[in-house]
Amino acid sequence: MSFFRRRAGEDAQAGERGRRAFGFGRKAPRALPPVLDLSHGDAELRELRALADAGDWAALGPALAAVPDQAELTWLLHRISDVEGIEGWLAETVAERPEDTLALLLSGARQIAWAWEARTGQRAQYVTDEQWQLFHERLDTAEEQLFEVAEREPSWLGPWFFLQIAARGASLGRSVAGTRFEAALRRDPAHLASHQQRLQQLCAKWGGSHEEMHAFARTSMLAAPEGSPLGELVALAHLEQWLDLPDGEDHAYLTGPAVRAGLREAALRSVLHPGYRRRRDWRATHNAFAMVLSLADERELAHAVFATLDDVVTDWPWYYLGGDEAENFRAHRDRCAAR
Repeated sequence: MSFFRRRAGEDAQAGERGRRAFGFGRKAPRALPPVLDLSHGDAELRELRALADAGDWAALGPALAAVPDQAELTWLLHRISDVEGIEGWLAETVAERPEDTLALLLSGARQIAWAWEARTGQRAQYVTDEQWQLFHERLDTAEEQLFEVAEREPSWLGPWFFLQIAARGASLGRSVAGTRFEAALRRDPAHLASHQQRLQQLCAKWGGSHEEMHAFARTSMLAAPEGSPLGELVALAHLEQWLDLPDGEDHAYLTGPAVRAGLREAALRSVLHPGYRRRRDWRATHNAFAMVLSLADERELAHAVFATLDDVVTDWPWYYLGGDEAENFRAHRDRCAAR
């Protein structure tokens, strides 16, 4: 989820706001601090990211090809694609092995992440002409490569997931983004990450509205069986509206009775439901629920979610609070434990 980051310049204000609102600052009761883990506590992903960083496609390619589940493969590729600097050896690999569709898919995913690195997290008016040019050039390359993958492997989920991100970045419009979302769902109707991308497309900051966003989140949750991770969409929608509100109004919004009731329902229907089963990407979902429930002052439920994480901190969504992600996690965890 590295494409959802709060704009630069707002991080410090948001972090201070969160600490001030909840009176953080007490000494942590635990001896060992939580740890930010870009591999989300997944040992295999950690090894794969190391192979990518080393440019070892001879080992990385077969390891990825052995992953049978398309949702898991897409998640792994997404997390590997943000390893800085891999675009160089990927370009060489694609040129030397044009028949290697998996290498082409990872290259397309990397081009998107690389495009956002060029754009930076600045507000649009602070992005230079050169940065915009690089951003769009890299997105164009991604589109070309991903459509080639989709043509070669019609059953693959990955290209349609990444094409949703590219469509939003290139401002191709809601119709194009919607078509790509539907294509992803034809390959995996319950794909959480694709639903997250659609939620972003419906956000006010991307030309949608709070009403559309919340309607999509709730409808998706209720259409899925209880125990589905799609309940996270409700939490993310409330988080997005919180991010859009000024200081003071944001806290009042998340702690309002209706929002708290919606968050309780979403948590109890998904990550805290007896029928819930953890997927490879479960720690990001649990981190998201832990943070939003804590911000909403639902300490008991937040504590229950924190307890599942063994202090594994994912960068998203804690970077929304500004400052150090692991410290943000610790402060909220300890406050909820002392409820």
